[in-house]
Amino acid sequence: MKKVSIIDVAKLAGVSVSTVSLVLRQKGKISTATIEKVQQAIDMLGYVHNVAAANLRANTSNLIGLILRDFSDSFSVKVMASTVLELEKQGYMVFLSQPLNDSDSLERCLLSFKQQGVAGVLYLASDATTSRLPTPIRTCPLPLVVVSQSLLEEECNLVMRDNRQAASLATRYLIERGHRSIAYIGGAENSLIRQQRLAGFRSALTQYGLVTREESTPACMEGTHAASHATRQLLEKNNTITALLCHSPDAMIGSLSGIHHVGRTVGKDVFLTQQVALVGFEDMLHVNLTSPSFTYVSSASEETGRQAASLMIRKIKEPDLLTQRITLSGQLVTRESA
Repeated sequence: MKKVSIIDVAKLAGVSVSTVSLVLRQKGKISTATIEKVQQAIDMLGYVHNVAAANLRANTSNLIGLILRDFSDSFSVKVMASTVLELEKQGYMVFLSQPLNDSDSLERCLLSFKQQGVAGVLYLASDATTSRLPTPIRTCPLPLVVVSQSLLEEECNLVMRDNRQAASLATRYLIERGHRSIAYIGGAENSLIRQQRLAGFRSALTQYGLVTREESTPACMEGTHAASHATRQLLEKNNTITALLCHSPDAMIGSLSGIHHVGRTVGKDVFLTQQVALVGFEDMLHVNLTSPSFTYVSSASEETGRQAASLMIRKIKEPDLLTQRITLSGQLVTRESA
């Protein structure tokens, strides 16, 4: 059976080959009627547009390489989903890679992207203990956009969440509801996300003339058990605490358990001394379905993905675009826990 060509489509539609090409590439000023005629001819003939061949002829590519190193990180996974959706809306396809946590694997990944002819690379940073990018990413010759949960020192196109703003927003909300003894629980000591949130937490306390106590900001390992133990110890030593900022979803679930262990309950009534208010920083489904439902500052993950995709497209279309740094603020979502 003869392979249907663009010439066949042009003949059936009664237009030139160049007109069909413009319709396929969605370029030029083509009337709606002409577009419909071309599309009808394509459907009747079963023509399949070879995008790869067209890109090769035009020396362009609609392929984007996306690197996600940690599928257990809910923020990165949600950013990835939003990024892919936005890129596909704009006619791009995504090559997803999850290289091992070493430079050699990362270099092989970037080499594979280059061999496949990707137009640019999106890197979803997951290491919250360093403000530096891996060397292969830092020296990547392709258009590069980085998404990070914490501030990076690198000069690169960057989309990141504002951890300091998020913690300050949550703390001010609690203070304005009458809380005067507030603690921050969770996160490793060397976590940049924790450090940036603590800066916002302390700044808000100072703004309202409240004292920051180091014993009220215990770090702990990831996991609900560690957070439960840390919460229990904290509340047993200081029963005046009426509100907790929780570093992660695990910290929120663990804090709930720890609060119950010391005979207190979760709630927003600051005048009931047995109640402890909880505020988190993740909009995760399994957190939102708990009872009581948790108050949180949204991570802006979907908007982060959209911004990263838009910046990637801009960088491809405008190679001389100056380095962009986009910082996204979270929104407070009030529920039953605070």
